[in-house]
Amino acid sequence: MSSSATSVVNGGISFWYADDGLPAVREPLSGDASADVVVVGGGYTGLWTAYYLKKAAPFLRITVLEQKFCGYGASGRNGGWLYNGIAGRDRYARLHGHEAAVRLQRAMNDTVAEVVAVTEAEGIDAGVHKGGVLEVATTPAQLARLRAFHEHELSFGEKDRELYGARQTAERIRVAGAVGSSWTPHGARLHPVKLVKGLAAAAEALGVVIHESTPVTEIRPQHAVTPYGTVRAPYVLRCTEGFTASLGGQRRTWLPMNSSMIATEPLTDEQWAAVGWDGREALGDMAHAYVYAQRTADGRIALGGRGAPYRFGSRTDNDGRTRAETVEALREVLTRFFPALAGVRIEHAWSGVLGVPRDWCATVTLDRATGLGWAGGYVGSGVATANLAARTLRDLVQRDSGQAGGTGLTELPWVNHRVRKWEPEPFRWLGVHGMYATYRAADRRELLRPGTGSSRLARVADRVAGRN
Repeated sequence: MSSSATSVVNGGISFWYADDGLPAVREPLSGDASADVVVVGGGYTGLWTAYYLKKAAPFLRITVLEQKFCGYGASGRNGGWLYNGIAGRDRYARLHGHEAAVRLQRAMNDTVAEVVAVTEAEGIDAGVHKGGVLEVATTPAQLARLRAFHEHELSFGEKDRELYGARQTAERIRVAGAVGSSWTPHGARLHPVKLVKGLAAAAEALGVVIHESTPVTEIRPQHAVTPYGTVRAPYVLRCTEGFTASLGGQRRTWLPMNSSMIATEPLTDEQWAAVGWDGREALGDMAHAYVYAQRTADGRIALGGRGAPYRFGSRTDNDGRTRAETVEALREVLTRFFPALAGVRIEHAWSGVLGVPRDWCATVTLDRATGLGWAGGYVGSGVATANLAARTLRDLVQRDSGQAGGTGLTELPWVNHRVRKWEPEPFRWLGVHGMYATYRAADRRELLRPGTGSSRLARVADRVAGRN
């Protein structure tokens, strides 16, 4: 029996918290304090950074400040895609040369294995299944893009990637109308909240101090200012991703792009037989307004896409509530992919924000003159990229403070990359909404006119976005 969007559990941060439970909130900062390193933000980037720094230098006093609770933002709301994609690689190839970008890609490939290894070593049961990532094409235009994408990835050293035709794709997963797919082994699905909870506990066990319900209102050299006191430290690391715009002076630094998700009820054995998906790959497509999905550990499909992409003035939501029309649009994608699931119940819908720089390039920076550092701008690829960014921040701090160590990560081309700010309002609201309206129009045109190739509308949207 089909369900309407009104019967969906809407918001409540995410399905992942509904499944695993909200955490007991840690104590807020109780007054002025000092540390060797203060990390602003208790998501994946901040927690991984604190974890790796403390592992490398146990004597460091490290404090994490989180405005709500660890994993409240994208780290507790994402699609659970641990994969090797990184925002900005092609631009870095143009700026720094192809080989530099190849090194960045290899580091990302290794990062997937690194996250899996740490979850095992720390006993974090995050529902990890290393089935790789499968990206499917369902129209001739998407197939042309898929083949070009596949060859492009091979050119960056991913020699273990495989290209499949319609029959081989159907043997893996029965997406209606799929005419081809590309698969990489460098990917896994996981439970985002179980990972962030386990990571916070692992950092605390090492001696990292975490204060929650402690919003940072201002960051300046050697100071992280909160309503409850100021933490002073030689290094202040901003790890706030999609919430960066809420900090003083950062409104136009990274745009908080909204992404929305739905989760179905657990599917029956008969429904899974109709869908396939025995390999439990992370699943994406080659549409311009793409979707992403996983087969969860408890037998659901969690599927996401952009929905309403941006709130005026870089505002962010409080609890993940999602518009009814977005829920229905995601349901339509689900049933277009899997017609046999037309009557499946959607149990949960939610939204969250991710950080988007003006040039769509993820970055890691440490200003040696001020001790201020930051990492983010992952453009939706943060589950793995946050780990690589954190290890890079660790190495930058260690190098700057004269500690031994170094892994070569500080030489990767995304380190200390600078980018211009986003346009003021209303221009960025108009630009972002116009861009995604154009992408959706391009997808509709390709579905209705399958023999015409990739829509020129998408190239227009790419130029508006600054993605080229």
